[in-house]
Amino acid sequence: MKTIFHKASKRGFADHGWLKAAHSFSFANYYDNEKIHFGKLRVLNDDIVAPKRGFDLHSHQDMEIITIPLSGAVRHTDNMGNEEIISTGEVQVMSAGSGIWHSEFNASETEVLNLFQIWIFTREKGLNARYDQKKFNETGRAEKWQLLVSPNGIDDSLWINQNAYISLIETKGEIETAYQPKENGNGVYFMLIDGKAQIDEHILQKRDAAGVWDFNGPLEIKLLANSKLLAIEIPMN
Repeated sequence: MKTIFHKASKRGFADHGWLKAAHSFSFANYYDNEKIHFGKLRVLNDDIVAPKRGFDLHSHQDMEIITIPLSGAVRHTDNMGNEEIISTGEVQVMSAGSGIWHSEFNASETEVLNLFQIWIFTREKGLNARYDQKKFNETGRAEKWQLLVSPNGIDDSLWINQNAYISLIETKGEIETAYQPKENGNGVYFMLIDGKAQIDEHILQKRDAAGVWDFNGPLEIKLLANSKLLAIEIPMN
């Protein structure tokens, strides 16, 4: 088994006033040649957006984009005619495909928005662009893994054009759990949203991350406090 450990404090940071962004991987003006991507996972941004502010209309192509609001809500519009609000507890997916234009703003006039945006390399280039979102019941991730994103929409998950899976677990107190990879050869990038966890020999605090690959069978994980842990399972080649 191989592992990497990424401290939250070692992420790239950008402060644009209205936007405070932490980059797990090289992005925009932040570059680290040891943090270009993890397998097919290209971007994991942790954004804090001021009220009423956001990203004006811009384009993406040939990328699977997943947005997870952690607090607050996103107001989304795109050139396919979608005008949506994505609230905490919901997940949004966009297959940028051959090209999509969209904007995303903090939907609140008073409260800050905190979100994860994840970019995953698509399985094929030039596919049709598509959009979807879904609300997930929080009881489905209480002390167990809740599947949010998959390549085939299993277990009522959202689907993307890649053999990747995104799962979330929330726990109260100290428990032990296990993560079972969905496909042989995939690696998993774990991001601790909140709490404290142990993965292999690594102790994770809030927003620390650990990547694990070249392992077989379930991976044992200790959640050492009230915790929220995100697992991004991804092809490594």
